Amino acid sequence: MVKALPRDLLTTFRFTILVVAIGCFAYTYAVTGVAQLIFPSQANGSIVSHGGQQVGSKLIGQNFSDPKYFQGRQSATVDANSSPLPYNAQSSGGSNLAPSNQALIDRVKQSVSDIKKANPTYTGDVPVDLVTADFSGFDPYITPASAQLQVARIAANRHLDPAKVQKVVDAHTEGPQLGVLGEKHVNVLALNLALDDGEAN
Repeated sequence: MVKALPRDLLTTFRFTILVVAIGCFAYTYAVTGVAQLIFPSQANGSIVSHGGQQVGSKLIGQNFSDPKYFQGRQSATVDANSSPLPYNAQSSGGSNLAPSNQALIDRVKQSVSDIKKANPTYTGDVPVDLVTADFSGFDPYITPASAQLQVARIAANRHLDPAKVQKVVDAHTEGPQLGVLGEKHVNVLALNLALDDGEAN
């Protein structure tokens, strides 16, 4: 048995090398190659280019503060020092505050007030997705109702007909995936780029 030990160790070592080669290299490169072949855009981060420059990802929201742009959901992501850093894709996460948490209640109330102040012609209820953060912290989508709320402000700041701005929103509203998964949604980056491209003129 002792004499067979070096042979058994060598066999074990060879098997370990084989498993590492298959699991860490062959499998990884095979999956990456298939993804690049079948889903090249998604495999490379769904990068959005505009005017020859990369301006973001279709899958990661951005912080639009200019009143002439549609604004997305709130983001609860933080930086390495746990300081607020909205839409930080390196620190995915939500606020993890319960609905009964007073800090969340106060923040939502303030957000509702800020949104109504920024959109004074809007008189309805503020959609929940505009005043709450999602679980990832960088949701790139808003509901059609949240886009509709902002149409008048966008039109006024861009000197456009609100009906034409609404048509752009309608054109960029995506339905549920496969017709049944999720709800209708609008990609905020795509919508703002469409406005910059003059689709509402």
